[in-house]
Amino acid sequence: MGIYVNPGNASFEMSRFSDIYVDKSMLITQTNRVYRTERRFLCVSRPRRFGKSMAANMLTAYYSKGCDSGRLFSGLAMEKEDSFPVHLNRHNVIRWDVQRFLDRKRSIDTFIDEIERMVIRDLQREFPECGSFPEGSRLRTVLDEIYGERGEGFVFIIDEWDCLFRMAKERKKVQKEYLDFLRGLFKGAEYVELAYMTGILPIKKYGEHSALNIFEEYSLTDPKSLGKYFGFTAEEVKEQCEIHGVDFREMERWYDGYLIEGCHVYNPKSVADALTWKEFRSYWTGTETYEALKVYIDRNFDGLKEAVVGMLGGIQCRIRPEKFQNDMTTFGSKDDVLTLLVHLGYLSYDRKNSEVSIPNLEITQEFLNVVDSPDWGGLTEALNRSDELLKNFGGASEEHLGVG
Repeated sequence: MGIYVNPGNASFEMSRFSDIYVDKSMLITQTNRVYRTERRFLCVSRPRRFGKSMAANMLTAYYSKGCDSGRLFSGLAMEKEDSFPVHLNRHNVIRWDVQRFLDRKRSIDTFIDEIERMVIRDLQREFPECGSFPEGSRLRTVLDEIYGERGEGFVFIIDEWDCLFRMAKERKKVQKEYLDFLRGLFKGAEYVELAYMTGILPIKKYGEHSALNIFEEYSLTDPKSLGKYFGFTAEEVKEQCEIHGVDFREMERWYDGYLIEGCHVYNPKSVADALTWKEFRSYWTGTETYEALKVYIDRNFDGLKEAVVGMLGGIQCRIRPEKFQNDMTTFGSKDDVLTLLVHLGYLSYDRKNSEVSIPNLEITQEFLNVVDSPDWGGLTEALNRSDELLKNFGGASEEHLGVG
């Protein structure tokens, strides 16, 4: 068992036996279905605190040769599937979290070399019979050699793949180097049995094209078959409310509103905290300041501020998300900013009608914090007098909404 190669299952074990656990194991049926096919490259993007790492930990625990995870899946839905025993702990897994290699700004210029160095070190320990790999070897070369020598492929699980694009927003050169590294690692590589990447942003585009076009993308604007795995569904939340003695209707009012392929999805972080503390308030947005939202809205492309005011009054705003370049700096229109806010979790996207809206009371509070400034002129006063805003969120009190 290594740190990056054939890791253990401790992270998934902690989630599995927590007081609040929602079974998302059927996601594995989706990855098993594309194993060693042309569609074996998946990039799954969703907002922070929406269970990205938990899913990556679960897949690692399921596929990795470095552990025995049978008991962790005992009683879960996936255990009943025919493909479950076929792949359980039978594969070489390479897993890393990009964020761990970007813990400080000075690591930006060296993090790719560090990833390669640390993974190759683990590979050397795992495959000593393949001889020593010269210092400075490239990861793809080492993997080619192991595959040629042993005929064994690898399952890749990469968490927070887009961390660089969020941390080094203006560093175009290092962003390109990173994309080139990933392209070289995956494109045309026979040693890749499955590649599963998580992030907040979909894969960076240049013009209309993805920089990693081998990956099938699953996002809030195009979830395909994975929508129900992006968060807690209404049925799952209702079941947890019954278990923990919490009012489902109040949970719904505070945290519902993300509509993904017709499925109502809740933020797992907020739901879990409300179940734990038996108190309804803003949990998810408390993990960051409202400045992250404010900086984008204040750009005010094409009447963006007016669109925000309209959404606070319950009006949906039509967008065209397909032109968004999947980064945090390339904005040419209101649509680009609103599409980014969908990926960040501040807006819900109705794909059928190509419209966005503010999903729930929790996120409404965040928007109200932004508009409550002199830059917004008399708009805040108008909102404070708006009965429509209160009506849209089930008669929430002015104190809860932060107005009045």
